[in-house]
Amino acid sequence: MAKDTKTVIKQTDSGIIIKECYYPSDVPTKDEEIPGVYPFTRGIQKDMYRGRFWTMRQYAGFSTAEESNKRYQYLLAQGVSGLSVAFDLPTQIGYDSDHTLSEGEVGKVGVAIDTIEDMALLFKDISLEKITTSMTINATGFILLAMYVALAKRQGADLKNISGTIQNDILKEYAARGTYIYPPKPSMRIITDIFEWCSHSLPKWNTISISGYHIREAGSTASQEVAFTLSNAKAYIQAALDKGLDIDVFGQRLSFFFNGHNHFFEEIAKFRAARRMWAKIMKSFGSKDHKAMSLRFHTQTAGSTLMAQQPLNNVARVTVQGLAAVLGGTQSLHTNSYDEAISIPTEEAALLALRTQQIIAYETGVTDTVDPLAGSYYVENLTNEIEKKANELIDIIDKMGGSIAAIEAGYMQEQIAQSAFQYERKIEDKEKIIVGLNAFEKKETQTIPVFEVDDSIRLVQIEKLRNIKAHRDHVACKNILNKIHEAAQGTTNLMPLVIEAVENKVTLGEIADALRQVFGEYK
Repeated sequence: MAKDTKTVIKQTDSGIIIKECYYPSDVPTKDEEIPGVYPFTRGIQKDMYRGRFWTMRQYAGFSTAEESNKRYQYLLAQGVSGLSVAFDLPTQIGYDSDHTLSEGEVGKVGVAIDTIEDMALLFKDISLEKITTSMTINATGFILLAMYVALAKRQGADLKNISGTIQNDILKEYAARGTYIYPPKPSMRIITDIFEWCSHSLPKWNTISISGYHIREAGSTASQEVAFTLSNAKAYIQAALDKGLDIDVFGQRLSFFFNGHNHFFEEIAKFRAARRMWAKIMKSFGSKDHKAMSLRFHTQTAGSTLMAQQPLNNVARVTVQGLAAVLGGTQSLHTNSYDEAISIPTEEAALLALRTQQIIAYETGVTDTVDPLAGSYYVENLTNEIEKKANELIDIIDKMGGSIAAIEAGYMQEQIAQSAFQYERKIEDKEKIIVGLNAFEKKETQTIPVFEVDDSIRLVQIEKLRNIKAHRDHVACKNILNKIHEAAQGTTNLMPLVIEAVENKVTLGEIADALRQVFGEYK
């Protein structure tokens, strides 16, 4: 019987052909790369996790501030080393809970925050000076940051010691996610106001987390995730430089947010390539400070890979994705809960997700040496290939006039949509096997507990708003809103005024509306 000699072609979703075996000739000779040294391919610290582990930052937030605070207290007691806040949809797009468009959405995909009093309840008995907090918020990021700062001042904290991150990446909202309010130009103005204000008033705060995560969740490939994220980052750099800011000052507070997807080796290579590319980009903009050239990033395992079918399989997926993030040199990590394809995580599922990180950190030995996969012909080749493909895409975007022009032309959106279509087609055709979905299916017999948020949460929030509005200084509120409206028409930095507004118990929706009147809404 004749032997089947049909050639088997393997490739990543980025279209990188995977050879049967790799040899020294697959990795061109180059200068030795050292961890903690430009271009930081092998990591941004000399000793990486031998010095300290990554920040274990579990993403959480739902219902009211009081309920979310209980979850934070639980996670802190179980060993998380940083908090990560999820906000509900009305908060993300600048509507108070009593707005008609908020109906049915309050507290559903995150916590509802209308005023500084909600922020105070969210962090009750938590010292903001002793914990780092990441807030996944974009269009209204400046308002939530103002509330956080006002609360820190109320706690008596030294703002010079407050550390954390706001996502604040509006460009990827236009390209991949959709929770924007204002058009691109005024949105970029708000972001550079944050850069400027934080550089002297909140020096340890990461002023933006430039996000590839949502680009990947929308269906991009690994190389597109890197390319589009770094292109957006270039737009933020240019906007800050145009405002007269020092790249080696604001550059140190830029951070990134990447997706940890399924292809183990491609993901590791992606993180290594992104670091090298970012160092070169910053150098090309004139940066001379190694901290400003170091790409610091948070990783979240891929929500889009979680399956409602046989949900316990997600534990294995998350473990592999989290391990890839660690081997790729992440600075902080969120591991998804196995039930997130079904509902907000239960306490039990959230704990298992945290334990997954802790097992990787304490039991596997992968943290004992720096960049343990360096020198692998396969990983080094993939790193080079990701860099090559991502740079080709960045060149296209640069020729279009940069990220904003590419987004306005629909280029990024179209590329992401095409990749998402190809990915789904391969699953439908069983070219790509997803265990439990299109192969190894079984009839579900196990019932997974579901966490539900009651619709009555909106009534609770509306009552809070009524009480606050009944007892605040209405003249002071009106005056500060008028000041914000006036400042938005000029070049005055908005941050001090917004902080003053939230301290006077002006609501998130009222501040967002004051700027809507000046900037309009992006359609």
